[in-house]
Amino acid sequence: MSLAERIDLPSSEAPGGASACPACLAAPSAERLAAMAGPAGGRLVLSLPTAHCAACMTTVEGGLEKLAGVRSARVNLTLRRVSVDAEPEVTAAQLVEALSRLGYEAHELDAGMLSATETDRQGRDLLMRLGVAGFSMMNVMLLSVAVWSGAEAATRDLFHWISAAIALPTVVFAGQPFFRNAWTALRAGRLGMDVPISLAIILASSISLFETFHSGHHAYFDAAVMLTFFLLAGRYLDHRTRAVARSAAEELAALEVPRATLLRDGEEVTVPIAELAAGDLVRVRPGGRMPVDGVVAEGYSELDRSLLTGESLPVPAGPETVVSAGEVNLTGPLTVRVTAAGRDSSLHRMADLVAVAESAKTRYTSLAERASRLYSPLVHILSFTAFGVWMWITKGDVRTSINISAAVLIITCPCALGLAVPAVVTAASGRLFRKGLLIKDGTALERLAEVDTVVFDKTGTLTLGTPEPTNLATLPPADLALAAALAASSAHPLAVALALAARGQGVQPAAVADLREVPGFGIEGRLEGRTVRLGRAEWVGAAPEPVTATYLSTGTATRAITFSDRLRPGAEEAVRALAGQGKRILLLSGDTEGAVAELAGRLGIGEWRSGQLPAEKAQRVADLTAEGRRVLMVGDGLNDTAALAAAHVSISPASALDAARVASDIVLLGKDMAPIADAARISVKATKRIRENFAISAAYNVVAVPLALVGLATPLAAALAMSLSSISVSLNALRVK
Repeated sequence: MSLAERIDLPSSEAPGGASACPACLAAPSAERLAAMAGPAGGRLVLSLPTAHCAACMTTVEGGLEKLAGVRSARVNLTLRRVSVDAEPEVTAAQLVEALSRLGYEAHELDAGMLSATETDRQGRDLLMRLGVAGFSMMNVMLLSVAVWSGAEAATRDLFHWISAAIALPTVVFAGQPFFRNAWTALRAGRLGMDVPISLAIILASSISLFETFHSGHHAYFDAAVMLTFFLLAGRYLDHRTRAVARSAAEELAALEVPRATLLRDGEEVTVPIAELAAGDLVRVRPGGRMPVDGVVAEGYSELDRSLLTGESLPVPAGPETVVSAGEVNLTGPLTVRVTAAGRDSSLHRMADLVAVAESAKTRYTSLAERASRLYSPLVHILSFTAFGVWMWITKGDVRTSINISAAVLIITCPCALGLAVPAVVTAASGRLFRKGLLIKDGTALERLAEVDTVVFDKTGTLTLGTPEPTNLATLPPADLALAAALAASSAHPLAVALALAARGQGVQPAAVADLREVPGFGIEGRLEGRTVRLGRAEWVGAAPEPVTATYLSTGTATRAITFSDRLRPGAEEAVRALAGQGKRILLLSGDTEGAVAELAGRLGIGEWRSGQLPAEKAQRVADLTAEGRRVLMVGDGLNDTAALAAAHVSISPASALDAARVASDIVLLGKDMAPIADAARISVKATKRIRENFAISAAYNVVAVPLALVGLATPLAAALAMSLSSISVSLNALRVK
């Protein structure tokens, strides 16, 4: 089947093939997208405000999938929501009750609850608690210095009471994120990472208060506040890596038109999209976005399909042309017969595909999360074992046993583990930002280090999407002057590029009269008594070229003016460097075969496919993944969004559509593509630093834990050792280059 047949645009039924518009051959089929997306019913979405780690994801998904009528459950940690595919009789209230039994607060999804405003509020809350803990830590440490310097009796007790007055309210306020999560986990019968953290903070504060009441020589308020500060720092760093990620599916849904102009008994009536049915006729005026999937029943125009295909050139449209929701009508009014609207439209189906792909991506488990599964139970076992053994050794000395148990708990507190990944991600993100790359997702660097296959989009990604004429030097001066005059009167991208190039060569436009634009065909006028035209091949009577071109009719002859797309700066270097790193390179584009083959040849890419629909790109990425490949997708169009979300890791230029940028894990801020290869190299080093941080944390525990177990480390010494391990981890992270 030819590409023209695939999009239901026979040349005999539409006014000519778009000589200047290769993107017309890549128009998405609404029916195919809808078929691939599957049924939309039976899906419930709930928000999970307290979910924050891989253990939460496993618990929620496993718990919900045990319920009768639930077919599957997927948690999206970035958005803190769970998507449940269930039988019609399953209600949101039942799911909320089940999640409550598991220890999770849940609400039936209200789109406003997960807005960027809510995310910002959470970040500000963490930052405020971090600031309070830091300020208190500095003051308590100053008081502790006086005690360490030899303050005795009443002076020491006074400093301890002042420290208590500062530290206790600080711990209660700043430690709330840990206390809430720990309490929720315990109520559900689980041991999360926040349980040992909360126990360590509470024990350090309680022991200090006991010692202060009994005029003891040592209090550990500084340890409690210091512990809280460093743990909040790790939590805030982790939050910031997640906060910039928003749902690409929501961005796609925002492109949907809420109302349409319905033709009812010959009159125009504005109605909500939900009231439209297959077979209705709707009017779409120039400049309007297509509200539905359908077929043009009347009118001729050009369509901007860049949102769907990624190709910047307009597409001609006439009777029987298939159109999709989200396309923009450019030059003439169209009457469209509806085939699908609202939730059944291709745009909405694509949003569903992206949402599913996003949820699948969050199933990736970071190195820190994998380590934490074993770490938390081990911490409790060591601490309680130390308490029991010392109660036996000291014959019931609770004070000594609790001190040693607290020291073990503090010294093994997962602060270094909590900072191991965020510290490296922050350091690497800063370096890549200076190179022009913004890391949006906390696990993106780890996933990028695993990549062995890179898939590129063409227009807007490897190229800038700005056509340039390539054969002006071969045109006779009179024909060039005529082409310049006609092009100057059109807003078509090829005409604009032609007019600019001619002006740059100092060409004086010919004196053409009666200029008028024919929607969907081109522009024509009169010169010396004959009709002259610039536009589509069939319209001017020329044979179509295999490359992007527009055609000039002088009234006596026809000439093709060919164009090529300008390469994005650094594209050649990026492809060459990635290939040099041993990665497999592919090119997938919605453009014509000739244009894609020409670009692949210029860049030395051996594997390429042309005429790719959005679902076909996503399917190709899925096929590569099924082969065991780890795919990096680089794209910028709405047609790339599902593929970007489905890939192991993804990159979009800052010039990309909002939906594509949001679906991607990394954003290329400038035009230069060379930093993409740097990102791949730095990601490998960053992953190495993360593993080194785990090794540092493990080595620290091997040395420090035995000292705490035998009673040679007080809770204060444990807190200082814990802080030293955290500082070591942070300094090692700065070695990422």
